[in-house]
Amino acid sequence: MRTLLGRHGLNTVCQGALCPNQGECFGRGTATFLLLGRTCTRNCTFCAIPSEDHPPAPDPQEPDRVALAAAELDLKHVVITSVTRDDLEDGGASHFAETVKALKKTRPRVTVEILIPDFQGSCTALETAVASAPDIINHNLETVSRLYPGVRPQAVYSRSIELLKRVKGINPGKITKSGLMLGLGEEREEVLEVMDDLRTVGCDVLTLGQYLQPSGRHHPVARYVPPEEFEALRQEGEKMGFLAVFSAPLVRSSFHAAEVFEKIVSPQKARR
Repeated sequence: MRTLLGRHGLNTVCQGALCPNQGECFGRGTATFLLLGRTCTRNCTFCAIPSEDHPPAPDPQEPDRVALAAAELDLKHVVITSVTRDDLEDGGASHFAETVKALKKTRPRVTVEILIPDFQGSCTALETAVASAPDIINHNLETVSRLYPGVRPQAVYSRSIELLKRVKGINPGKITKSGLMLGLGEEREEVLEVMDDLRTVGCDVLTLGQYLQPSGRHHPVARYVPPEEFEALRQEGEKMGFLAVFSAPLVRSSFHAAEVFEKIVSPQKARR
């Protein structure tokens, strides 16, 4: 997998964010492609991806290389995300759109999930991403509102909630997804409030996983959440009406994403 990625000059969030599931996913021949470079314009204290104010310009050939790599891997479901690029006029939305189009052109039957940044609240940028017709639009809240100043200082909780709401306004039938890391210092009631906020804006899928500190410079782990608490939250989420809730210590936003998508669409197909 690393040889293939290197040959196509591609980055993955698996490597950039030091995902603990990297070995398993690479062993199964899957990866989450990371667009727009290896450095981010934000300084989230939980994330291992390095930051800089002026990253390199986007590579216009990257969308085609992602499509070629997906074809070589024979992927049926492709997840693409990006570093946050506040330095770009559209936050990288057009680059997402070009990548989705390249994937659909190369593999017409492929399903595509995009994990997008907040585009600084730009409606135009979000419309560009939605118009490219991905099958799932994911935007992670990451943590509870109270912890944003320390964990996501350049993000705004209400802006992220509004983004997920706007996706449904643009395309009511679009599947939306979000995720939280637990163990950053949140309280259980705060997690339930976030889950309720997500359902209020029609979010369909939720992932909950344990935060792991990438290095001593990053936000400390406040608590290791036991598996039974993850299971209890999964049950609460299903009662709230999420189409799917994946909640366990090693769950990550795009972990087993193809299986998640199939779990959602299979009942819909059966009813037709």
